[in-house]
Amino acid sequence: MIAAVAAMGFASALQAQTYVRDDCSGLVSSATLRFDSAEHARWYRRFWTGDCDHLAFCFPGSPNWNDIVGKLLARGGPAERAVLLPKACRLGLTIGLEWSRDKAVRKIDTRDLRAFNTTLEASGDALRGVEAVEAAAKAKLAP
Repeated sequence: MIAAVAAMGFASALQAQTYVRDDCSGLVSSATLRFDSAEHARWYRRFWTGDCDHLAFCFPGSPNWNDIVGKLLARGGPAERAVLLPKACRLGLTIGLEWSRDKAVRKIDTRDLRAFNTTLEASGDALRGVEAVEAAAKAKLAP
């Protein structure tokens, strides 16, 4: 039984690399992915892609983290890309893994996602926006 659960976590982690943006896949390590359940993994996929995959009470589409990273990179421009891309991808990992957990245990909820998105959109500087959201997410995750 333990081996089956471990294999499920490993398989889900490997699959995660298939729906994370190509330019994020090397920056978001599948070794750090630990899902509480198969549903947790499916909600994490929803976070990145917007695909509900038959999840109850799920609204497909945008915003999703793959699109948000694309918008951030377009706003940041080529000069910021080397710093902005890894920060945005790792931030997606952090926020997505927590938001996709069961409601009873997660520390980041959909209202937080909306607030984070508003911060990112309102920021005149893409990198500063990512850093502000990163600080807010860390505060939500603090014990």
